[in-house]
Amino acid sequence: MNGLVVVDQRGDWPVQTPGIQVATAWEYLTDEAFTRARRTRVYNLCRSFSYQSTGYYVSLLAGARGHTALPEVTTIQDLKLADGPRIINDEVDELIERSLAPLGSERYTLYVYFSRSMAKRHERLARALFNLFPAPLLQVSFVYRGESWRVEGIDAIPLGEVPETHHEFLFEAAHDYFQRKRPHRPKRESARYDLAILVNDDEQEPPSNARALKLFERAAEDLGFEVEFLDKGDYGHVAEFDALFIRETTAVNHHTYRFSRRAAREGLVVVDDPVSILRAANKVFLAQLMTRHRIPQPGTMVIHRGNVSHVARELGFPCVLKQPDSQFSRGVIKVETEAELKRQTRELLERSDLIIAQRFEPTEYDWRVGVLNGEPLYACRYYMAKDHWQVVRRDAKGTKHEGIHETVDIADAPPLVVSIAVQAARAVGTGLYGVDLKQFGKVVKVIEVNDNPNIDFGVEDLVLRDSLYRKVMEYFISRLEARTRS
Repeated sequence: MNGLVVVDQRGDWPVQTPGIQVATAWEYLTDEAFTRARRTRVYNLCRSFSYQSTGYYVSLLAGARGHTALPEVTTIQDLKLADGPRIINDEVDELIERSLAPLGSERYTLYVYFSRSMAKRHERLARALFNLFPAPLLQVSFVYRGESWRVEGIDAIPLGEVPETHHEFLFEAAHDYFQRKRPHRPKRESARYDLAILVNDDEQEPPSNARALKLFERAAEDLGFEVEFLDKGDYGHVAEFDALFIRETTAVNHHTYRFSRRAAREGLVVVDDPVSILRAANKVFLAQLMTRHRIPQPGTMVIHRGNVSHVARELGFPCVLKQPDSQFSRGVIKVETEAELKRQTRELLERSDLIIAQRFEPTEYDWRVGVLNGEPLYACRYYMAKDHWQVVRRDAKGTKHEGIHETVDIADAPPLVVSIAVQAARAVGTGLYGVDLKQFGKVVKVIEVNDNPNIDFGVEDLVLRDSLYRKVMEYFISRLEARTRS
């Protein structure tokens, strides 16, 4: 994308940055060249964002022209709402407390310039606030009440309200921000779209290993994408892309959901989309969904404090208890006795008012069928870990032990397994899912549907190899081209 700084008067922005053009607001609003421009990132630094002012119209019309604005008009409006500070999440609350703890006063104002703060100790807090409210210039007011700091107000401030003593730092922060996106490689002229892949280099069990990520990148570039890998600190850059592919383990109360939600709101093609995360992340929802669509599953109960005593009669022992948002076999517990049931349900119900109990139906392996856009993509058998009833076993030290895996051609997988997997995935949505199933002869039952399935080099790709990665990227291309045609 081309970068464009928009100001009221050219003298408002006296610095030059390679690849960044400067224009006045009036030029941007009235010059046909800007109306026709494509793939433009607009940094709106006008002196006022009041309703229907030129600054307001710069961000508003940027959206109409298909340009990416910072701040977007929705961010400007969100910040004007009286309850804006209420959306501060727990993670940022903790940062606020740590960052402001040394202060002796009861009030503090933090200036955030292109995600940075002049005070080094507030750098992490500044970046987090910028990620929540992506605007180039922010002013955040804090007040100390009781025994904690609270956000009193957040405003996107115009350039004219930046203290003159801050200008040098502001220009430096802007320069760094402009240059940080793909600074070491020129944009390929053949690129038609921008794809962001969200990853977490520190994640112990990511949904795709490093080799798989490279193959996704190569497949995307072959199809005309410019690819950039993002981490959780890049929330403010989401709107700069055409598509977002989340390859970090998703959760609802988590930055992955916030990335997905914002990308969907900005019109990006998103995998995993926020609706899929909400649905697949909760096993109570999935159990009810499978029941409604008459998709077979093991005997299942939704457990609450009033019906724990019914479990033995309905399901028998042993049975399996599941925390609604359990992942990677964590939060999934096999109970053998009534006493164990009471103890475990008491602990699980402390975290969620509803949990799942299922009849224990052991098998040598579980099927995993990958489904993309309602069509089967790959099929694997995941065998149980040695001397264990799950695919993954963790010892007392937390070390993970896995059973072997076997990837088969979709054409060679049992047709009923594939058919029921596709039905289950389609009940959730049209994205990318991994459906886990158990097979007992001619009987097939769905265990769960995962919105963020593993696609690892050397496992799920053993049959399709490079074409697996290409098929996923073709989905993004087809969705983007369908939007262009419409």
